[in-house]
Amino acid sequence: MKHTKVRSLLSSNTTISEVNAKGWVRTFRNNQFIALNDGSTINNIQCVVDFENTPEETLKRITTGAAVSVTGALVESQGAGQKYEIQVSKLEILGDSDAEKFPMQPKKHSLEFLRENAHLRVRTNTYGAINRVKSTLAFAVHKYFHDKDFNYVHTPIITGSDAEGAGETFQVTSLDLKNLPKNEDGSINYKEDFFGKETNLTVSGQLEAETFAMALGQVYTFGPTFRAENSNTTRHLAEFWMIEPEVAFNDLNDNMDLAEDFIQYVIKYTMDKCQDDLKFLESRLAEEEKQKPQAERSEMSLLEKLNFVLENNFKRVSYTEAIEILRDSTPNKKKKFQYIINEWGADLQSEHERYLVEKHFKCPVILFDYPANIKAFYMRLNDNTEPGKETVRAMDILFPGIGEIVGGSQREERYDVLVEKMKKLGIEEEELWWYLDTRRFGSAIHSGFGLGFERLVLFVTGMTNIRDVIPFPRTPQNAEF
Repeated sequence: MKHTKVRSLLSSNTTISEVNAKGWVRTFRNNQFIALNDGSTINNIQCVVDFENTPEETLKRITTGAAVSVTGALVESQGAGQKYEIQVSKLEILGDSDAEKFPMQPKKHSLEFLRENAHLRVRTNTYGAINRVKSTLAFAVHKYFHDKDFNYVHTPIITGSDAEGAGETFQVTSLDLKNLPKNEDGSINYKEDFFGKETNLTVSGQLEAETFAMALGQVYTFGPTFRAENSNTTRHLAEFWMIEPEVAFNDLNDNMDLAEDFIQYVIKYTMDKCQDDLKFLESRLAEEEKQKPQAERSEMSLLEKLNFVLENNFKRVSYTEAIEILRDSTPNKKKKFQYIINEWGADLQSEHERYLVEKHFKCPVILFDYPANIKAFYMRLNDNTEPGKETVRAMDILFPGIGEIVGGSQREERYDVLVEKMKKLGIEEEELWWYLDTRRFGSAIHSGFGLGFERLVLFVTGMTNIRDVIPFPRTPQNAEF
């Protein structure tokens, strides 16, 4: 008999004379009541065992973590808390779980303990909920772009360029590190390497996506990216996923419109589809907030924060205006900021971004027109800016509790300006000859942005450490599992 998912059984609109369910035991009470979960929902289904007619040996094997198959009638539940339960007529143990050794006992575990058991933590309510939400968000990303006629492009994971120019890349090589081939001057001879040149794991699919936008009009990538940034914070990973649309003929305003519409769509879609999981995560966050000092607690619950993004138009503010607001702000004047804002040109920190969103404007904020010297080489230089105060058509979207969630720009479409910027930064033309070709042959205004997927999941789930929203985190000194 084919088994039915727990989610379907719980949402049934009638009793059924015989069903089969398979899953893992969450709890087993009074030698009679199994709480069974199969991952399809955060809710367990109660399975009532006829313990008087079940062998003692079988009852002993119904332990937390064991995989079981139950067959019986789906009936209206006598107990509170669930509409239906299964009156078990046949029970089979599919996989034993030693109750003494199984780490995921039905009790509260610290997040740190769960990270150490990342291969089993998805069996808990918290991680089950996170991953169902994450899966739904990923589907919403593809659905949004598909419905708007974007082409999905797989950009390379191994590349010879560093799109961000920060130099924080993981090198890819097939050379024998104990016996490296050398040139006469003692440098490594990469001509003997697999690709015949230095290569690394990609930090972004943007540059390659731009080339496709110049033929297909509107494209997006959604894939893994890598940063060798030695940063052990709650917001950084060495391996994470990026969503990067690129659109021909879009200027910065179009880019801001697209990003705002996209974010609101995927959050709304996920809120509609994952109500039970989000309610659970909201109550989990509320419990966590109670442990914090009053001053550090969020003013909004999780669902209030998500609705805050859906119900407010994103406020668009120039970097120059934002600097004035921050410079004149009370926390800046009273030196409450860790990084004091003194002058135009400062790189904004998370504390500044959150102040603008949570205290000053009280809505999501899009900052635009940043100083050229704190942004990447490919961003379009604004016309008529005064020397020493050059700005680029960049934009960052700032959210409550998290700061920057999206970074994007109108791309520099003028060949001579782009070459000049590359020269200033010491980027070799030969290295990006193919990228420059898109400015030689039919160049046009175009724009795009990047959204770190795990940052979005962090926001939607209310988790506070990015290591908790990716199955197996890759961080400095840690590549376990």
